[in-house]
Amino acid sequence: MKTVLLAGGFGTRIRDVAADIPKPMLSIGPYPILVHIMKIYAMANFRHFIVALGYKGDVLKQYFLNFGTNTHDLTVHLGGKPKVTYHRTREPFAANWKVTLVDTGEKAMTGARVRAIRTYLSDDETFMLTYGDGVGDIPIRDLLAFHKRHGKILTITGVRPPGRFGELAIKNQVEVIGFNEKPQATGGMISGGFFVCDRRVFDYLDGGEDLVFEQGPIQRLTSDGQVAVFQHKGFWHAMDTHRDYVYLNDIWEKGTAPWKTW
Repeated sequence: MKTVLLAGGFGTRIRDVAADIPKPMLSIGPYPILVHIMKIYAMANFRHFIVALGYKGDVLKQYFLNFGTNTHDLTVHLGGKPKVTYHRTREPFAANWKVTLVDTGEKAMTGARVRAIRTYLSDDETFMLTYGDGVGDIPIRDLLAFHKRHGKILTITGVRPPGRFGELAIKNQVEVIGFNEKPQATGGMISGGFFVCDRRVFDYLDGGEDLVFEQGPIQRLTSDGQVAVFQHKGFWHAMDTHRDYVYLNDIWEKGTAPWKTW
């Protein structure tokens, strides 16, 4: 099963950290936050990633193209037939990872990016989907099992951080009956991403580059009774602002990052 990572936004609210680096490449400790997210999935044995690129996508391409060189001891053989021999790796966690990097348009919104990666899913009936800026101790295997049990098209992982994201209205502890993208401060559960999608989701992704996954598509899926929530009461945090960047790096440096299971 493949995991789709949305890594194409402009990250305008966190430009004060680094204006020339796309948000998914901002580091927590030694790794970009995108790699932290990939590790969360890899620890559940999901190692085939599709990264939807947009703003400064070339930075992400260069990172992964140079990953082997930057994480291995190596010998460079010069001369008529130059070659590189790789030795010991300092980052064995990425063994058997497959990363497909897809240019989905610099100005494309989230729904358009998801639609653009469809061809790379092959015949998979189900795929994971998340953003490139949020980490948590999400039990990925439990999330997938929950999705398979309820049979709906979309599962959203519900979390309880400060109410500045898309809030979920929930019925019977499972079914989503409302989705408010930008709520005022409330005590409700909000969307933390970490979606699981049936490929029938593409029937809801019609429109242009301005298609926002969290607006029209999820609203229509919700109206059709096709969205369920996996309630996660553990840790989740997005790197949305400079304050978030400082906080996530602080708990990493203290060795208390809840999402680190490797």
